[in-house]
Amino acid sequence: MRHIGDDERRARLARRHGIAPQHRHPDPVAATRAMTALHATEPATVALSLQARVEGFTVADLDRALYADRSLVRQLAMRRTLFVFPRELLPAALGSAAARVAAVEAKRLAKDTAASGLAEDGEAWVARATDAVLALLAGTPEGLGTTELRERVPEIAGTITVSPGTKWGGEIPVGPRVLTLLGARGDIVRSRNDGHWRVSRHRWAPMADWLGERPDRSGEDVGYATIVRRWLTTFGPGTESDLGWWLGATKAAVRRALADVEAVEVALDGGRRGWVLPDDVEPVADHEPWAALLPVLDPTTMGWKQREFYLDPADTPHLFDRNGNAGTTAWWRGRIVGCWVQDDDATVRVVLRRDPGADARAALDREAERLTTWLDGVRVTTVYSSPQMKSARPA
Repeated sequence: MRHIGDDERRARLARRHGIAPQHRHPDPVAATRAMTALHATEPATVALSLQARVEGFTVADLDRALYADRSLVRQLAMRRTLFVFPRELLPAALGSAAARVAAVEAKRLAKDTAASGLAEDGEAWVARATDAVLALLAGTPEGLGTTELRERVPEIAGTITVSPGTKWGGEIPVGPRVLTLLGARGDIVRSRNDGHWRVSRHRWAPMADWLGERPDRSGEDVGYATIVRRWLTTFGPGTESDLGWWLGATKAAVRRALADVEAVEVALDGGRRGWVLPDDVEPVADHEPWAALLPVLDPTTMGWKQREFYLDPADTPHLFDRNGNAGTTAWWRGRIVGCWVQDDDATVRVVLRRDPGADARAALDREAERLTTWLDGVRVTTVYSSPQMKSARPA
């Protein structure tokens, strides 16, 4: 059995993810394909993830791909997380991970509407509400905003009570839940953003109108196999645990997909077993040192559940929040060595967990200067600040 050690895993990461300067990608679509998909829970993450991977990247490049060429598409999928997918990967996502999310969302929404007294028959109410939204959006290829939809569709103007008696429960608008369900199903899509690139004020449009066609949906097994093949290309070697966590899928689905792509088992450091594609067993050589600054929830940081090969476990509670969401990260030679924050004047400043040496400090400072110049005075806020970010920010 081939052994792939931590050093080689870090070399693969740098080369394939485009975060080492010598391996950056030519454009946003190429960078997104290389990562399988980009995390898009916060809109700023998409732009900042691409800034780290594409030389000369501008927000206009991303806008062109999202809104003009429509070669990149936002879609709720794995783990009920919003991603930006390459358009050609949509059929696989819609038929597998997104379909799983949609089924769960439909069941929960029906239960919550009935429990809140909004309707006696929750399933019937969900059907009426989704039909009403689709009827209004028909023939609006550029879409409508959430507020306008709630004003014009009485069925989604109300509220429901969720998780009563818990700290995260309470009364919430039902409209966004309906739109989330329709988005997960692929009936509608987040189209244009009416706000700044770091703010989410997107419209909703029928997916068939926005893309000029309704994407075919892969069967579940084919969809998972397609996504797992792309994931292994990006993140392999990875363990079953990594894949199951990233996909938000069952062990059975993961194992079927690994079998379908004829994945090859390899030995990892620490006695673990991982998987790679059958044509990806040749050694990958290390290269010259590199540094990178990545945003919150970057796809590299969030690509694996088991992160010891690039992250000291002692640093996890400082660089991730309690729910496992990654804050900003500073990388040196394939390992996370700290985070970054912005000062009051929007200058990017690296905050190290420990001293990685003079060469690393100099390289990270160059990346901080590069990012500061790109941001050009824009300050990026987040709800996913890590403890290290919070303690390092100006008072």
